[in-house]
Amino acid sequence: MRKIVLMMSISLDGYIEGPGRDISWHRVDEEVHRHANDTVARMGGLLHGRVMYELMAGYWPTADADPEADPITTEFAGIWRDIPKVVYSRTLRHADWNSTIAREVVPEEVRALKEQPGGDLGLGGADLATAFLLHDLVDEFHIYVHPVLLGDGKPLFHPTAPRTASLRLTESRTFGNGVVLLRHERLQT
Repeated sequence: MRKIVLMMSISLDGYIEGPGRDISWHRVDEEVHRHANDTVARMGGLLHGRVMYELMAGYWPTADADPEADPITTEFAGIWRDIPKVVYSRTLRHADWNSTIAREVVPEEVRALKEQPGGDLGLGGADLATAFLLHDLVDEFHIYVHPVLLGDGKPLFHPTAPRTASLRLTESRTFGNGVVLLRHERLQT
């Protein structure tokens, strides 16, 4: 069965974005980007919240058309356009690039997605992550910790997210630029 994998970048103090939705502090160099490309290319789909989808859709569909785009950026543009996506939004009216809109997180529908053949499903967006955690639907956490303190912003985990104590560290990797990947999986109880 496929897994739901929460994949997010955070600051050392736990924020996914600074004030004003600032993500300029992300340290995505060639090594980190290559890792992201390889990881997402193996996935069977992406599950985005509206904000994450709009952020991605605002850049990736045409990123490879930029004559200044490097090969890794060009590669990811194709990966992102082609991979099936489910966008969870109550307000979004239309989504392109192999995307389907779902109005709410319905656990039975998510479990049905997990039972389909293919690679794991990448989950992105703090609000969506909270909804998935409330329904006990997250199987793995791939958290990219960037070596910066923001002091304020939007936290990855909302205070209403349930406690998840049965996690096991399966990988830690330090990239050359100081970003650290912490990969945890849920223990089956």
